[in-house]
Amino acid sequence: MVNETWRKLLTKDVVLLDGGWGTEFQKNGLPPGMHPDLCNLENPELTKQVAKSYVDAGSDVILTNTFGANRFVLEKHGLADKTAEINRRGAELSMEAAATGRDVVVLASVGPTGVMLMLGQVTEQEIYESYLEQITALKEGGVLGVVVETSSDPQEAVQAVKAAKTLGMIAVVSAVFDSGRKKDRTMMGATPEAYVKAALDAGADAVGSNCGRGIESFHEICARMREAAPTTPIWMKGNAGLPVTIDGKTTYHQTPEAFADGAMALVDEGAKFIGGCCGTTPEFIAELRRRIDAR
Repeated sequence: MVNETWRKLLTKDVVLLDGGWGTEFQKNGLPPGMHPDLCNLENPELTKQVAKSYVDAGSDVILTNTFGANRFVLEKHGLADKTAEINRRGAELSMEAAATGRDVVVLASVGPTGVMLMLGQVTEQEIYESYLEQITALKEGGVLGVVVETSSDPQEAVQAVKAAKTLGMIAVVSAVFDSGRKKDRTMMGATPEAYVKAALDAGADAVGSNCGRGIESFHEICARMREAAPTTPIWMKGNAGLPVTIDGKTTYHQTPEAFADGAMALVDEGAKFIGGCCGTTPEFIAELRRRIDAR
């Protein structure tokens, strides 16, 4: 079932992803200081509303509200005992939203643990067990795969991929390249080529990049990943330009049209999966839907 769904998705010339989730939660009334993933339990209608907004905008793939729902992150919010429940419900809510539209696939968002392998704060086995716990609950909620996103440590990402593959699930690895002199390395110093190799050696089904910089800065990363993995689907989700702070509030000023120009250029350069990250909204995804359908 997983392979069949994945193969069907890959028959599309371009696969349209969703946009940013955090800004949508804030726009729709997320209480200050509340961990967004807790909405899955305490305000499920808000979670489902955000998911459905991307279904309605035309996404072929939507994610789940579980980016910060691994045990290490949830411990910091006093929510570790709700790890399975938050993930399972997050998966269910996106699955319910997807069922209201066309043939929409749900992949679960899996974020960093926030602990440092290279500093010896934790072992690879502990990271693996944390991801296995999270992804097991996500699978119980009905999703077919996970996106290990906004990743900066390839060895941590490898543990997430291994956990997903242990459970027979699709695994996408998406790293954030915003460090180094040329802004072509992750915070941990990994290059696009190193990320591609680590992810594919672990069994990832697609590789790519998200967050960190505006969509116009993703071209080199896309090209280098394409060259390093000529037959592997490339996943790209840039931000809506660079953020500015006005009266203490982070704001993005790029228009959906300008963003779509940059995103479609990435498609021309080999990206199979295209969507948006921070600052992008359902309006951005709807504009991309129009561009893709007009090709």
